[in-house]
Amino acid sequence: MPDLNVAATTIRAASVTLQTPSRLALAHITKRYPGVTANDDVSLSVAPGEIHAVLGENGAGKSTLMKIIFGAVRPDAGEVHFNGAPVSINSPHDARNLGIAMVFQHFSLFDTLTVTENIALGLPPKDIGSMKQLAERIRATAERYGLPLEPHRHVHTLSVGERQRVEIVRALLANPQLLILDEPTSVLTPQAVETLFVTLRQLAAEGTSILYISHKLDEIRALCHHATVMRMGKVTGVCDPREQSAASLSRMMIGGEPPREARVTAERGPVRLAVRDLSLPPTHQFATELQRISLDVHAGEIVGIAGVSGNGQQELLAALSGEDARTAGTAVHLDGKAVGKLDARGRRRAGLAFVPEERLGRGAVPGMSLSANTLLSHQTPPFVRHGMVSPKAADGLAAGIINRFRVKASGPAALARSLSGGNLQKFIVGREIETGPKVLIVAQPTWGVDVGAAAQIHNEILALKATGCAILVVSEELDELFAICDRLHVVAKGHLSPSIPVESATREQVGLWMSGLWEGGPASEHDGVAAEVTAHG
Repeated sequence: MPDLNVAATTIRAASVTLQTPSRLALAHITKRYPGVTANDDVSLSVAPGEIHAVLGENGAGKSTLMKIIFGAVRPDAGEVHFNGAPVSINSPHDARNLGIAMVFQHFSLFDTLTVTENIALGLPPKDIGSMKQLAERIRATAERYGLPLEPHRHVHTLSVGERQRVEIVRALLANPQLLILDEPTSVLTPQAVETLFVTLRQLAAEGTSILYISHKLDEIRALCHHATVMRMGKVTGVCDPREQSAASLSRMMIGGEPPREARVTAERGPVRLAVRDLSLPPTHQFATELQRISLDVHAGEIVGIAGVSGNGQQELLAALSGEDARTAGTAVHLDGKAVGKLDARGRRRAGLAFVPEERLGRGAVPGMSLSANTLLSHQTPPFVRHGMVSPKAADGLAAGIINRFRVKASGPAALARSLSGGNLQKFIVGREIETGPKVLIVAQPTWGVDVGAAAQIHNEILALKATGCAILVVSEELDELFAICDRLHVVAKGHLSPSIPVESATREQVGLWMSGLWEGGPASEHDGVAAEVTAHG
């Protein structure tokens, strides 16, 4: 029985001694916030060259613990030892001087600076050299590890997946003794994940210790040597994930069985979202040009769009949501009405709901309460009447979303930035579903979300499908698209592939299409492989 073995291991792990040779040793770490104890008497040890996973539901205290190690948060109690010596890490600067690097789940990048400038801010002056030299190091490191970047590109032009690459490359350039990765693969493609794993195994073989947070249990089992499981701020188990199943790890995290995802059958109705020959020139030199994109999404249908980050997803989402005002009037139709010239508010009034890929700053205002954030998509009575906001109605809506979607928050007054990434995602998805949309467009619906919350979000999307809503899901998680979608498209180099029913699609075919290798696609047009791809797809 895996859970009993974990319990026994927990007893041994609870008596962590600082005499054990280790790269990092935490003893009895406690951190309290008003109304919640984020970390409760947490002990943890990581050896040199060890890849150590930290598992838990959203809000279990994992990210707080990592921020304590990196000096971004000060603990209320407990001790930290690094390479056998007691240390006081009062800031990220102290952490970097010790040889600790961290890739945050929520990016710490300046939008108006270039990739090179952002990375320079995270490196000691002696490691920078000239900006030209640093740009070349960035390009070489990115290519070496299969994480392509353009050093001179401004961060505000990058997709979420590309920003993730910047964070990872910045950490790798620091040559750390301890590398902390918080959901590093959440918006990477399967190919990029495999490449990253080769890199991490190489770093571990060279003696680098790695703390790895992920909700992808198959990744944990494939990559990590040990795992510490947290629940409600406490350590509840320590195990070798290679000896566990995904189901047993899930039970350790949740304390029970996760909600099951049920396929929902719905009668396919009329076309709710229609896109016809949507073409848009790039807005800047690094943007992707959209070229004659056409697609339909019917009532009672979920259509997925797969693709490698940076191939036009960001531009397509901006065009569909109304953020990009250059869209031709007849390029986008909602329920048969041309809405190409309507702005985002006009399209919402026509029945469109939208979940952007970036939670903080796009999906929610970090410094505003959850109650106030509901008003981003609920601006009609009873929430807003004659230009006047009803705090009572907004509070009631926020409280309902918190309850229905099991959002771990202190209440409607909680600031958006105080929530863990997964809990904020549940709130944003819930807020959009509560509008009762005719069409829902959602990007990266379960980015950084634990297995239980992901199942819950999927079930809510499937339930919305059953009501006759037309749903378009843009995701880099192929497992997610195969699990909930009826049909799939692939976007590559600003082109959209034909659709294919999920039951007919294979990972191999989707992988080829991600390179533009479909009949008439951007790669097959010149490589003469369209017939072969079609025959073997």
